[in-house]
Amino acid sequence: MKYYLIAGEASGDLHGANLMKALKVQDPEAEFRFWGGDLMQAQGGTMVIHYRELAFMGFAEVVLNLGTILKNIALCKKDIAGFKPDRIIFIDYPGFNLRIAKWAKLHSINTHYYISPQIWAWKEGRIKGIKQAVDEMYVILPFEKDFYEKKHNFPVHFVGHPLIDAIADRDPINPKVFKKEHGLDDKPIIALLPGSRKQEIGKMLSVMLAVTKDFPEYQFVIAGAPSQTKVYYKIFIKQNNVRFVANKTYDLLSVSHAALVTSGTATLETALFKIPQVVCYKGSRVSYEIAKRVIKLKYISLVNLILDKEVVTELIQTEFNAKRLKEELIKILDKHQRASLFLEYYDLEKKLGGKGASRKTAELISKK
Repeated sequence: MKYYLIAGEASGDLHGANLMKALKVQDPEAEFRFWGGDLMQAQGGTMVIHYRELAFMGFAEVVLNLGTILKNIALCKKDIAGFKPDRIIFIDYPGFNLRIAKWAKLHSINTHYYISPQIWAWKEGRIKGIKQAVDEMYVILPFEKDFYEKKHNFPVHFVGHPLIDAIADRDPINPKVFKKEHGLDDKPIIALLPGSRKQEIGKMLSVMLAVTKDFPEYQFVIAGAPSQTKVYYKIFIKQNNVRFVANKTYDLLSVSHAALVTSGTATLETALFKIPQVVCYKGSRVSYEIAKRVIKLKYISLVNLILDKEVVTELIQTEFNAKRLKEELIKILDKHQRASLFLEYYDLEKKLGGKGASRKTAELISKK
């Protein structure tokens, strides 16, 4: 069969790649065309646009780039019409994907949504469009099944979280070799995960790096995003005398002692590696003020949302400053605090449903 996949972010590229790999097992004749990234490209098929060209964050940024977004929507519709896929698979990225899903449904194309939009957080009204445009929905968070089925009478498939597979199936590394390759010494590592978009990296790193001088017994290492080049990070590295590892976030986390993490998928990844963390977020003032009024959640990190309590500290907007970050980093370096956090992380993993998300989803998509 012919599959058309649309992923608009680095996390979508990861999950899309693993789904493509699983689909090839279920359907050896699978033909792919997609919007995604390097990981999806490695699985074969034709990439239409890289997610680097699609990633706009925040309300204000979306408005400023509206012309580009509308052009991409038109291009996507035309490209799908030319490819004539048997299945379209949408991977998160709701602002774009739900528009394409509505159009695809009108053209009688079979629509599958892998990794639900977070309408339980905001824009719950999107459920009407989802019911009309999506044939099959595959959810990866345990509370999403009840949200869709009990609250909105829309059947969905809970397939577990694909990050569990992505982490479990990675090739193991030799910590000593890894450190030597990247110029790291024997001091305990505090990983800095500032995000994947230039807009957020600059904001987040400027505060994260401000605390490095207060912890001389540790080495701080920036995790470079696959969407950015080392040249972009060079000024941060040089000014702060920190180390840098490009496109090896999982390997870096596997040898880290603690982490400062920008809110997003990385908070869950860090937890699954059992690394104590402080969750950080700072957006533009306009975007934050709008979000504060429309998002109806107690927490912003997936760790806390899934466990429904504050397990990891969240420093948001004005709370995200060097003073508070130093205070919270000291706490997660304490051995008693760390032991308590490890137990919470094990409960988190149990709630996520175990391995096999990509395989389960591929089986369902290829047979529908």
